[in-house]
Amino acid sequence: MRRIVVLLPVALFVASCGGGGSTTAPTSSAAGQTIQISEKEFSLSPSTVSLAKAGTYEFKVTNNGAIPHALEIEGNGVEEKTGDIAPGSAMTLRVTLSKTGSYDMYCPVDGHRAQGMKGSVAVGGASGAGQGTTTTSTKPGY
Repeated sequence: MRRIVVLLPVALFVASCGGGGSTTAPTSSAAGQTIQISEKEFSLSPSTVSLAKAGTYEFKVTNNGAIPHALEIEGNGVEEKTGDIAPGSAMTLRVTLSKTGSYDMYCPVDGHRAQGMKGSVAVGGASGAGQGTTTTSTKPGY
């Protein structure tokens, strides 16, 4: 019994450490995975999300800007969006992405998409293996 008392806090500490503290990689949730999205004038971060397979995902959207924003995901028969998110607030959008392919992700507040608050969600395919942000190397020769 004493071993359980000693090992339980250690197990809880190790479990709370997670996967290295990355806020852009999907984490587990009741829906399957949670993807963190940060919004501010006028960008989404990350702007590209790659998911290995179709399924139900939660997008935790945090407004780090000074004006209201929202998040909409559409494509392949899907059109889901949050309500307005006040500055400093967060909202979770649960979306079932049932088909492989590309989905548009953007802020539907008037004019925000045209000003750069847009991105994409890629489901399935070779790019889905990383399940995080897609980046491009800026090193010469790559």
